[in-house]
Amino acid sequence: MGTLRGEEIIARCFQQEGVDTIFFMMGGPTSGTAAACLDLGMQGIYVRHEQAAAMMAHAYSRVTGKPGICIAPMGPGVANLVTGLANAQADASPVIAIGGSAPMRGWTLDTFQEMEQIPMMRPIVKSAYRIDLGYRIPEYISIAFREALDAKRGPVYLDLPGDILAGKVEEEKINWVTGNYRTEARPAGDPALIRKAIDLLAEARKPLILTGSGVLWSRAEDDLRAFVDATGIPFFTTPQGRGVVTEDHERSFTGARSTAFREADVVLVIGARANSMLSFLRAPRFSPDAKFINVNLDGREIGHNRAAEIGIIGDAKLVLQQLASEAKGRFNPREETPWVSQLSAKHRSNLERSSPLLHSDKVPIHPLRLCNEVKNIISRDTILVVDGHEILNFARQSIPIYQARHSLNAGPHGCMGVGIPFGIGAKAAAPDTPVVVLSGDGAFGWNGMEMDSAIRHKLNIVVVVSNNAGFTSRKTGGNVGRELGYQRYDKMVEALGGYGEFVEKPDEIRPAIERAIKSGKPALVNVCTDPEAQATTDMGFAGY
Repeated sequence: MGTLRGEEIIARCFQQEGVDTIFFMMGGPTSGTAAACLDLGMQGIYVRHEQAAAMMAHAYSRVTGKPGICIAPMGPGVANLVTGLANAQADASPVIAIGGSAPMRGWTLDTFQEMEQIPMMRPIVKSAYRIDLGYRIPEYISIAFREALDAKRGPVYLDLPGDILAGKVEEEKINWVTGNYRTEARPAGDPALIRKAIDLLAEARKPLILTGSGVLWSRAEDDLRAFVDATGIPFFTTPQGRGVVTEDHERSFTGARSTAFREADVVLVIGARANSMLSFLRAPRFSPDAKFINVNLDGREIGHNRAAEIGIIGDAKLVLQQLASEAKGRFNPREETPWVSQLSAKHRSNLERSSPLLHSDKVPIHPLRLCNEVKNIISRDTILVVDGHEILNFARQSIPIYQARHSLNAGPHGCMGVGIPFGIGAKAAAPDTPVVVLSGDGAFGWNGMEMDSAIRHKLNIVVVVSNNAGFTSRKTGGNVGRELGYQRYDKMVEALGGYGEFVEKPDEIRPAIERAIKSGKPALVNVCTDPEAQATTDMGFAGY
């Protein structure tokens, strides 16, 4: 038998795992790893900044359900991964990051780009390992996939010294790991607790279903839809879980979110964490008297931050099937209960209140008019990425999501700059699906040069920039450093070889976006929006 270099072993392990795409920055000592992956037929997206590679891998994982792969060169290159991996960790998304490091033979000599990379990574990822024996690479790759896909998903970092990557290993000494190293089993919930949960929901006057990313990772969207249809219980999702059931469903009342949370007496929480995105499930966001049924694959989330009346450890898909079976004959799903009528009325009134701004002809353009135009142009199967501050808040109440895994945003960390990398990662994952990025101009600045990556790789995303000439709104306090001016980001994209348009009037928005879609290139439509528009005051979003 012959020998294999460490980088070739990594590529073969990825091939065995079904990896089809890698996101990477060229550089030492990992360029050979990327080349070995490409030699085996994987798609390689090379980027302008390592942070973007991690973010692309993150988006890829959200769209496909598989771990996203990113590769970075040693030293500063690995340091540049930190923000992207920290964001994936906050979002509980599976990413496997390969980082090069200085060769072992030079450790402690202050060799080129020698850094303590494991201590840097360990606090912001799920796990971090240094591989110092080439023949054990498959073991560590299997560990990385197992831990990334565990009950609570997350990123895993593998540190590989240059002499391990380039070093040759005799094939018979390689400890290949083949199958059976992680379980695909789905645990069901305790049947007794399932019965108690249905009893509690059936007795409730104001029941509510609240779901998170766990439903998406379990691919339980059809099961959730069936349960909602069988019970008629109103449902809401976390921002990360949107689209799991189409938001034009008759029991979706997105405009009444705050009312529903504040007044619900029994809340079924499935696959969601009680973090800041849900105000920790505590008062005043939720009633102090509300009873919670908490369903999660990770037992550590049961009762976290808010006590659970009933805690069910189990996979969202199986538990929803169990709940639906137990619910038969217990609910009248077509009944227009006072609770449903209340939420429906609140939903309609809030949408009606926004109508003047949705159709405003004001110049500079109101962000809600921009959101309304985007909503009316994009198809129901479009993957929508939203990045920014004001535009994120405006978009979340005005642009519905219709399909699972078709909504991406900054996540629990509110990490600005994800828009373009997320768009590229989503397009690489689903090349035949339209991808639209709606970004603030401030957020665009972090990774705007990744439009070059989209253009080079012919990943035809359409970016719509809500350009309010700065960060946040001028009404927001603490505006030192806010002003950026109405910069011509469209011209930058044109100079890189993409399609760009500049829009100043409301009636120009739709034709410009339509031309961008038809251009057959990565495109950016730069829309001048009102710097005074503020989501919390213009729309009273706190009351939604």
